[in-house]
Amino acid sequence: MQTMIGIIGGSGVYDISGLEGAEWQTVETPWGAPSDQVLVGILDGVKMAFLPRHGRGHVQTPSSINYRANIDALKRIGVTDVISVSACGSFRDEMAPGDFVIVDQFIDRTFAREKSFFGVGCVGHVSVAHPTCSRLGDACETAAKATGVKVHRGGTYLAMEGPQFSTLAESKMYRESWGADVIGMTNMPEAKLAREAEMCYASIAMITDYDSWHPDHGEVDVSEIIKTLMGNADNARNTVKALPELLGTARHDCAQGCDKALEFAIMTAPEARDAKLVAKLDAVAGRVLG
Repeated sequence: MQTMIGIIGGSGVYDISGLEGAEWQTVETPWGAPSDQVLVGILDGVKMAFLPRHGRGHVQTPSSINYRANIDALKRIGVTDVISVSACGSFRDEMAPGDFVIVDQFIDRTFAREKSFFGVGCVGHVSVAHPTCSRLGDACETAAKATGVKVHRGGTYLAMEGPQFSTLAESKMYRESWGADVIGMTNMPEAKLAREAEMCYASIAMITDYDSWHPDHGEVDVSEIIKTLMGNADNARNTVKALPELLGTARHDCAQGCDKALEFAIMTAPEARDAKLVAKLDAVAGRVLG
């Protein structure tokens, strides 16, 4: 198998420069339309795909994003490794605006989103105890550090529903009682769905603010967020551009087992499976349902 890197870009990251043969492709999925077309090309000999999470022009809210369609679309065109690049707030003094965090854990507080490809007629349970891929995390850390940005390896991402930012009480609870390190609105259920689709997943969180807990910074200021995002845009693009060389063209089995997550996950007996749902799972779970 060959490596194909899929970048899901959030706020501030809207394309990949330098792609050979770059072409925006429309990908149809049984889960509906993805956020946008997918930009596909080759960088340093490695196939790459870019999907703007909010759509070009930032038209999708964190809650209106069709996460299932986004992940299915990437899987359908051959993506093996998904890397999320997104903005976040920080709950830690040492994780300052402008820094990058290679996330390794999540607390999912979203409630208005479809969180699984499976359902009535085809029940599946996958483990997300370790929701990100350490191999991809290594590559992201190396690539980001090469840009000169300060990188924190490991951190717990609190995924909130949004679109409003946290209250002061919520911010203090997430930081002090729950032990979260950063907060954002988009990495869940994205990471869970990538695991169900047997794709390795890593998250690069770009810190833009201190949420609302910090006594010296006050409430979240959108203008400051945008300013910080734009300042980090080059670091984000250069991080992404370094990944093909680090990951290489040959795709080997994932030592963590991300690419075999469905091996024993399907609980519904073959004769009891809903044919319509099974048909929708052709890209995501075809390896085990075919």
